[in-house]
Amino acid sequence: MKVTFDATGEVVVITGGAQGIGAALARAVTACGGTAVVFDVVKPGFDVDYVEVDVADRSAVGSAVRAVVSRYGRIDGLVAGAAVQRRTPVVELEPAEWTRTLQVNLDGVVWACQAVVPHMVSRRSGSVVVFTSGLAVTGYAGAAAYASSKAALTAFAKSLAAEVAEHRVRVNVAAPGVIDTEQFRGANAGTDREHWQDTIGIGDPEDVVGPLLFLLSDAAAMTGSVLTRERAFAKLATFAE
Repeated sequence: MKVTFDATGEVVVITGGAQGIGAALARAVTACGGTAVVFDVVKPGFDVDYVEVDVADRSAVGSAVRAVVSRYGRIDGLVAGAAVQRRTPVVELEPAEWTRTLQVNLDGVVWACQAVVPHMVSRRSGSVVVFTSGLAVTGYAGAAAYASSKAALTAFAKSLAAEVAEHRVRVNVAAPGVIDTEQFRGANAGTDREHWQDTIGIGDPEDVVGPLLFLLSDAAAMTGSVLTRERAFAKLATFAE
């Protein structure tokens, strides 16, 4: 069964969209006829509407969202993907690293939702997608800050979904699995990378695009759900042999 998506006339804001999964999604939204607007601290290396924003700055996020609404008159989708990920043992965690991780990974999602969701509520239409991680359930050595932020996001998204469901605004969570991005490579060098490759496998950013487009589309008649991609296709092929 082949599926196609039509985003003609729609506007999707993607935080952290300069690289990795966000960049792949931004390209896909554009290819589907929509407008992708990337919020990031670095400029994307491809042609897309870009706003330099540190999502940890609530005021900056609000200003950026108001500019998008002023320019396009609407925001149909929000994919809150901006995140930082480092590997530091708990006993070595400095307050600055802990705080920065939560400010970007958790607060940044809250600020983006606070700015975007009221516009969706007023139009009685819209889809929000946030990202969790398998580490939020299993934990991982050195990843306490990252895992904690991702666990909190699931509770946040489910709570927001309950608040706005009556306004026909959907809020769902994507758990993309282990994906080969710049951030992943920086946090999982050497034996860590080998661990993931030898267990659940490592996917590509493009592997996540279809599920994200689905969650953004009218076909995803659900809210408060977690869409999980457990294993990379290469590993599944190995199991099938």
